[in-house]
Amino acid sequence: MTSTRKALRAGLAITGLVLLAACSGPGADNAATTTAAGQAPTGELRVAVVTHGTAGDAFWNVVKNGATDAGKQLGVTVDYNSDGDPGRQSTLIDNAVSQKVGGIVVSMANPDALKTSIDNAVKAGIPVITINSGSDKSASFGALAHVGQEESVAGEEAGRKFKEAGKTKLLCVIHEAGNVGLNQRCDGARAGFGGAVTNLQVDINNPTDVESRIKGALQTDPSVDAVLALNPQVAGSSVNAVKGASSSAAVATFDLNADVTAAIKSGDVLFAVDQQQYEQGYLPIVMLKLYRDNANTVGGGKPVLTGPGFVDKSNVDKVAEYAERGTR
Repeated sequence: MTSTRKALRAGLAITGLVLLAACSGPGADNAATTTAAGQAPTGELRVAVVTHGTAGDAFWNVVKNGATDAGKQLGVTVDYNSDGDPGRQSTLIDNAVSQKVGGIVVSMANPDALKTSIDNAVKAGIPVITINSGSDKSASFGALAHVGQEESVAGEEAGRKFKEAGKTKLLCVIHEAGNVGLNQRCDGARAGFGGAVTNLQVDINNPTDVESRIKGALQTDPSVDAVLALNPQVAGSSVNAVKGASSSAAVATFDLNADVTAAIKSGDVLFAVDQQQYEQGYLPIVMLKLYRDNANTVGGGKPVLTGPGFVDKSNVDKVAEYAERGTR
C-alpha cells in the first residue's frame, strides 16, 4: 500500500470519528455543551404563577395544587403567589419579569389593571398563559393561550338549571368587587334563567357580613326562591342564611370543595358548577414546558376550556373523594 493511500485512509478514519462525535445523541457526555439544530433546550424551567386569589381561599388552593403537582412531575420549578389587589398582583408580575423566569401564568380578574405588566413580560420574551378570568383580553395582551371556562356560558347553564327546577326569582351573590368574571356569571345566569335576577354585592373577606346580607335580602323579599353563590365559601354562608331566614330557597354554587360536596349530599346545595380549577393550575405548566422544549402551542387561538361541568347528587360521591384530597 502506498504512503498516499495510507494517509487517505487515516484521514477518512479521523473524519468519521469527528462526524460520529458531532452526531452523538442527547444522552452523550457532551450533550450539555452542544447546540445542534433541533436539539431541545435543556436546564431548569422556572414558572411564576400569579393569581388574584385571597389567602385561605379553597378554590385557589386547588389551582396551586395543580400547578405544583405538574411542576413536580415535569421537573419544572413553580413559584406560586397571589394577591386579590390588582395593583399588588401587577407588582408580583413585575417581580417575575425582573427575575427572568421562563414563563408566567396569570389570572386576570381585572385585565386592564394588569395590561402594562403583562405587556412588559411579553416584550421581555417571557411566554404568558392566562387562566380563569379575562379570556376575552388574553390574545390581545399577547398571551400564548387561555385556560379556563367561559364565564357567561357557565352562568347561562346555571340559570337554565334553576329554571328547569321550577325556580322563578334568583339572587346572584357577587363576592369580589371589580372581578369581571363574576359579573359575567350573573349576566349569563340572567340570560339562562329567564325570570327575575337580582345581584347582591358582598365582601368575601367578611364572612359574617356575607351571611347577614344574604339573610337580609331573603327576609326583605320572601319570593326569592333561588340563590346562586359564585364561590364555595359564599355557598356555605348562603346555606346558613337560607336557614336563618326560614326560607325555602334553593342554593347552588360555582366551584367545589369538600364542604360543597357534603352539602350536595345532604340536599342543602342543589348543584355546583365545576370549572375543574385543578386543570387551570396543571395545564399551563404542561403547555409552557411543551412550548419551551418543542415550540408547541395549544388551543389554536381559542380558550382551552376546563368547564362548565356540573356536580349534583347523581355524581357527587365520585367527585367528593377528589375534592377531599384537594384536586377538585
